[in-house]
Amino acid sequence: MQLEDIKGIGKTTIKYLNELGIYDALDLINYYPFRYEIIENTDMNNLKDNDKVVIGGIVENKPNVIHFNRKLNKMTFRLNIGNFIANITIFNRAFLKDKLNIGSQITVIGKYDQKKSTITASDIKFGLIEETLIEPIYHSSFKITSSKISKIINYALDKVKPIDYLPKSITQKYHFIDKEKAIKIVHNPKKKIELKKALDRLKYEELFIYMLKINYLKNSQKKGDGLSRNVSYEEVEKIIDKLPFELTLDQIKSVKDIYDDLTSKNKMNRLIQGDVGSGKTIVSFIALYINYLGGYQGALMAPTEILASQHFQNIIKLFPNLKIVLLTGKLKAKEKREIKEKIESGKANIIIGTHALISEDVTYKNLGLVITDEQHRFGVAQRGNLKNKGKTPDILYMSATPIPRTYALTLYGDMDISSIRTMPSGRKPVKTFVKTNKEIKDVLYMMLDEIKKHHQIYVIAPLIIESEKIDLENVLKLEEKMKKAFGKVCNIGVMHGKMSANEKEEVMENFKQNKIQILISTTVIEVGVDVKNATMIVIFDSFRFGLSALHQLRGRVGRNDLDSYCILISDKETKRLEILTKTNDGFKVSEEDFKLRGGGDIFGLRQSGEMNFKIANIKNDYDLLLKAKEDSASFIKSKEYQDKQYEYIKKVIINSSNLD
Repeated sequence: MQLEDIKGIGKTTIKYLNELGIYDALDLINYYPFRYEIIENTDMNNLKDNDKVVIGGIVENKPNVIHFNRKLNKMTFRLNIGNFIANITIFNRAFLKDKLNIGSQITVIGKYDQKKSTITASDIKFGLIEETLIEPIYHSSFKITSSKISKIINYALDKVKPIDYLPKSITQKYHFIDKEKAIKIVHNPKKKIELKKALDRLKYEELFIYMLKINYLKNSQKKGDGLSRNVSYEEVEKIIDKLPFELTLDQIKSVKDIYDDLTSKNKMNRLIQGDVGSGKTIVSFIALYINYLGGYQGALMAPTEILASQHFQNIIKLFPNLKIVLLTGKLKAKEKREIKEKIESGKANIIIGTHALISEDVTYKNLGLVITDEQHRFGVAQRGNLKNKGKTPDILYMSATPIPRTYALTLYGDMDISSIRTMPSGRKPVKTFVKTNKEIKDVLYMMLDEIKKHHQIYVIAPLIIESEKIDLENVLKLEEKMKKAFGKVCNIGVMHGKMSANEKEEVMENFKQNKIQILISTTVIEVGVDVKNATMIVIFDSFRFGLSALHQLRGRVGRNDLDSYCILISDKETKRLEILTKTNDGFKVSEEDFKLRGGGDIFGLRQSGEMNFKIANIKNDYDLLLKAKEDSASFIKSKEYQDKQYEYIKKVIINSSNLD
């Protein structure tokens, strides 16, 4: 059914509904309230000025209306509420006058004015509330109100039959109510218990379908066609034994997970997640080596030229006998051509690079393993383009943004996950302090102490240049201040996103070589940069960043056995920032970030998948999510799944499972 076929909807209303993402009758009935207002009768004996009032009574007199102009009017009348008569005032409801007959039973919602002994009503409902009134509140706009949306939905409810996506076995297992009934209840709830049952039913269905898509994708990705490598684990252990450092237990377990994937017939689709500095990169290098021993080329794509270059320098030190090439956008045409020829001929065993790896003119001879570092920095299409360079390459993603278990089930539910929680030995936790702008002198003295020890410092600002709209520190202003404070004792450099790749690399190289002692930057230094002599990071206006982002920035220091410090400067949200002073565990930080910020921007990490649930919320509905995960995995393997009556469910799953 189309919107124009529904009573009370004209062309203008259709336009407003379209702006809210409502295009047909099904969209309309699936446009759920985002909250409910519980309205209960007020005890009039204990009222204070400006208290909210919900009171039922009988209209005592014919309302009096005063018109101020064509659009503004005021209506007054008396309401008998049993033990006394209340004076009611309501604005712009003159159209209700003829319905408010003497003796009419109504409920008034408004605020109490103690001085005038008057209730200024915001709404009038016909009839008395027996116990509790539950009023649905919809996301609306200044063009169309929540109450108008509610009326339109009620016109459509009896005319549209929703599609039920739950198998009968699931409905019976949990004694779920009928979907059509559930939808009617969420739009017109009468009792709290009834509403909870309806919400649970609709939330579960949404989570079940989502997890079914993920299970379908996971199964389809794993089916056969994998590149099974004939490599013994003893050969892998030889590589590990030759490393100039000892791997942690989590690193060894992650290597074994990857080895099992690479030597099986199924395709690998794995995520390595670990805290900053936990040693994910060395695990990825070993994966590339296992892949090489199996006779295939491997590619590692990094989000920046600085990081790609860093990986290249590190891997050639570990595996000097392999033919390893670096492909980035800044190479000269001749160099690019020579490297591309080595890749196409198979002379290059391992290819490290940026998005240049996925250029159309780059052809691989036998690409067997694709590794994407800081994978959330790439779009879905970019990751897919690299994967498609090989026939059926195994896929390994790396992320230094630890994901709470709740997210992992949904964001990365289609992947196997290896987590590296333990830190390499010798690393000291970074000492974190929150300072206000009034304490800036203390911060400057702390910085001076580090400079005297010949250590280096990062200084972070949220902006590059001054903004007229927001009063925040910026890189250029901080450069002036730092030069004034430290210009005579050390060299100060600047790096930000508006600089060219060559300019950024030059500054970073100078910082690595200790030609620059204080580097002032925006968050462009967040990813993977490894300068072991950097022992302090000072972040101005730190309230502007999420806890996980601050933790990532903090990870730029403490990459050695020296005492390291993170100073968060802020006059706002200091309680939130104090969380970072209590833990260096990125997994705990991400959990706290999740609690504080909800689903918000972290869903952007996935950059695909249908995470915009209409009614479910993975933070609040985690128990339902676990049930849906388990049930969907069982259903997709069951005989019931093969039943023709569920073809419509399979169609929805297959058509919308582009979650890679």
